[in-house]
Amino acid sequence: MNKNFDYLGNGFQIQLLNQIIEDKDFSQSIIDVIEPSYFDNKYFKIILQMIKEYHKKYDASPNFETLEQIVKSEVTQELVAKIVLDTIKQVKDAPFEGTQFVQEKALKFCKQQELQKAMDKAQKIITEGDFESYDKVEGLVREALQVGEVEKNVSDIFTGLDTVLEEDYRHPIPMGITGIDNLLKGGLAKGEIGVILAPTGVGKTTILTKIANTAFNMGYNVLQIFFEDNPKIVQRKHFTIWTGIPPDNLAQHKEEVLGKITEIQETMKNKLILKKLASDTMTMSQIKNQVRKMIADGTKIDMILMDYIDCILPESSAKDEWKAEGSVMRGFEAMCHELDIAGWTATQGNRSSISSEVVTTDQMGGSIKKAQVGHVIITVAKTLQQKEMNLATIAITKSRLGKDGVVFENCKFNNELLEIDTESSVTFLGFEEQQEERKRDRVKELLEKRKQREQQKTT
Repeated sequence: MNKNFDYLGNGFQIQLLNQIIEDKDFSQSIIDVIEPSYFDNKYFKIILQMIKEYHKKYDASPNFETLEQIVKSEVTQELVAKIVLDTIKQVKDAPFEGTQFVQEKALKFCKQQELQKAMDKAQKIITEGDFESYDKVEGLVREALQVGEVEKNVSDIFTGLDTVLEEDYRHPIPMGITGIDNLLKGGLAKGEIGVILAPTGVGKTTILTKIANTAFNMGYNVLQIFFEDNPKIVQRKHFTIWTGIPPDNLAQHKEEVLGKITEIQETMKNKLILKKLASDTMTMSQIKNQVRKMIADGTKIDMILMDYIDCILPESSAKDEWKAEGSVMRGFEAMCHELDIAGWTATQGNRSSISSEVVTTDQMGGSIKKAQVGHVIITVAKTLQQKEMNLATIAITKSRLGKDGVVFENCKFNNELLEIDTESSVTFLGFEEQQEERKRDRVKELLEKRKQREQQKTT
């Protein structure tokens, strides 16, 4: 073999084209991976494009005679047609220098060419000083190296029957809120994401901290990211869960608190990592890179909680703000799926959600596209009366895991002690219908009062 052949140059590319035409099985396996742009010779590119179009139309590879007929009937420029026909003959007459070698190295060739394209793009980013795009470089290289790889989510229907038929095949991580966990079939599994939707100041951070604490107590490695709270505030919330002492009273019970914390430190071998990030400065790619670094340094993250998703910048300055917001949520889902992490986040409700007895998905602030992503959406509403009584109305408005349209009315929801209890609350199915019924009852009540006032006036 000549040097050019060994290094996947012109000689190799001729042999590769020959095998794509001659070996039907090999052609079927490589045709969706290989691209005309991978070839150096202009006429090699034309030939491969013809082969790919033929495959798309007939689900088969054309032989040399068929290719020649295609050229004669479709290539109108005489000179180009002649050169393409000569090139086809060259490919046809290529000596068999190593059929097995060519087929084994075909995927390497595709990866090499795709990697070269990625490096060219990366070099352009560096040369232009596009700092905002630096985090894309790793993604470009990773995508290039994944060319032709079989997706881990693609499998034969009969693959892994033992694990598929296990009762706990998802291996969910509970929220620590029993009533909801039961409806979610145990909680959220790795690769799944859940969203907490609530008006400002209602309890998004309380729920996320409760979930983080529960997962840690069960032995999972947890990363809790927040953008607005002080790290000490979040620490104190966890200390309150462990001790039952309100945050404002922790200092008065310092020895008791330290004793409990020391006990947990000595007992637990997993990690609960708190990470404060600047609001409106981080993209999901940048966050993913930080998580990947943690994993590379030896800390496998089982669950990530992000308080909250609205503080994350879209990857690019998209003109359509609604699409941009949706892309952030899709980026979060993609990260959790790729890294095999259970993900929880929160988002703000719009103005109408502030006075709602039950918050619905269409009351999500900003783009409703955020609601299209994710496995679970849980909403929280609090009337003024409920706030005074440490109560809330929690609803499961979307669930791919179990029942949705379920409302827990007047749940115990103590923000100070981070206590949430849905088991003792009244549960409704189909809360939208329930709301409509309440509205009708309210209208009847008002009409009856008006009637009574009119009667009093006449008497």
